[in-house]
Amino acid sequence: MRFAVMGTGGAGGYFGARLAEAGHDVTFVARGAHLAAIREHGLRVESVKGDVTVKPANATGDPAMVGVVDYVLLGVKAWQVAEAARAIAPAVGPETAVLPLQNGIEAPDQIASAVGREHALGGTAKIISFLVAPGHIKHTGADPTLEIGELDRTASARVERLKQAFAKATAVTVVLPPDILVAMWTKFLFIASASGSAVSRVPLGPMREPPETRQLVTSAMQEIERVARARGIELAPDAVAGAMAFLDSLPATGTTSMQRDVAEGRPSELESLSGAVTRLGIASGVATPTHTFVHHALLPLERRARGLG
Repeated sequence: MRFAVMGTGGAGGYFGARLAEAGHDVTFVARGAHLAAIREHGLRVESVKGDVTVKPANATGDPAMVGVVDYVLLGVKAWQVAEAARAIAPAVGPETAVLPLQNGIEAPDQIASAVGREHALGGTAKIISFLVAPGHIKHTGADPTLEIGELDRTASARVERLKQAFAKATAVTVVLPPDILVAMWTKFLFIASASGSAVSRVPLGPMREPPETRQLVTSAMQEIERVARARGIELAPDAVAGAMAFLDSLPATGTTSMQRDVAEGRPSELESLSGAVTRLGIASGVATPTHTFVHHALLPLERRARGLG
């Protein structure tokens, strides 16, 4: 089976490496020093679930050189999805499916706009991993899990084939939820709200402990729950309680990827997280004051990171 990994970062690189380890034909799309290191030394994944190095690794900086594949794993940042989906279009044949691995909720629609809705799957990736050096990805926590499904909530042969492809891979669990949109919104409820901790400049522990900031996170989750329900997404009745329990289970010193990006002056997923909640809230007639505050408070830093001010 042929795969393309568009965006060989922490998530895309990890899951792509496991597919290659299992014997699948995987082409990694990367750039710059990361691409050069993969070509010269292979793609190294250091993992709490067991290390793997894909060497030699098929890698290119030009998506047009990949050729038609069975599946595309879209591993770029949420704010890069639209551009990446357009760039990988030459690899999308009549039967190709594109699986998003982003934190946001808008990727399937962006994929559909770029290559056609018939090629778009819904998906979530649960993993704590990141690029530590060119050609080197580190997986530090969470059981690597993918949730995948069709956007129309039906069972399909291509989703089952993708699950079976990962069945041969080390340290990857694939779940086929009955409603992938519920799964995506459930993750979105957590990650968009936890990422709002970037306004506090402190790790998750100090953010969740004081009643005042704990209520800020809870309110952010409740806003997403209301937006989801207004859009016909039937989240579990305990979605917010479950998300808060998961937040409490994480290391007190932990930070989100958006928080790290903001702190280090890099472009972040602000527009795809709190920005998206604000936009979808307006479109759905639901007030989102907490996420609107987070979005507006961090916007000057985001603009500076992107060279806009």
